[in-house]
Amino acid sequence: MRRDLDLIRKMLLAIEDSPSGWAPDIKIDGYSDVQIGYHAHLMIGAGLARGSDASTMGSQAPKGMITSLTWEGHEFAEAARDERRWKKAMGIVAEKSGNITLDVMKQLLVSLMKGTLELP
Repeated sequence: MRRDLDLIRKMLLAIEDSPSGWAPDIKIDGYSDVQIGYHAHLMIGAGLARGSDASTMGSQAPKGMITSLTWEGHEFAEAARDERRWKKAMGIVAEKSGNITLDVMKQLLVSLMKGTLELP
C-alpha cells in the first residue's frame, strides 16, 4: 500500500478536531478501515501521533491505534490546515516531481505559509 499524504492530512485534522484531544474512532469518507489503520501505523512511526501497534497475524496490513497527536503532528496539521495552501503545495509537487517526503512537504507548506505572512 502506498502512503497517501491526503489521507494523513485528513486524519491529522480529524484527530485535532476531537474536543477531548483523544483520537476518535477515525472514519474518513472514501477510505477503508485497512487504509486508515495502515496510515495510523505510519503516523505513529513518523512521530506525528502517539499510539500502539494494533497489528495481529490476521490483519490485512500493519495497523496502528492512535491515542493522540504529538507536537510534530499538531505542527504538520497547522501547516496543512488551509485547503488552498494544501492544494497549491500538492500542485507544486505534481508539477515538479510527483513524489515528496513528509519532511519536505512540511517545509513546502511552511514556506507557503511564510509567503502568506510576508515573512522571509
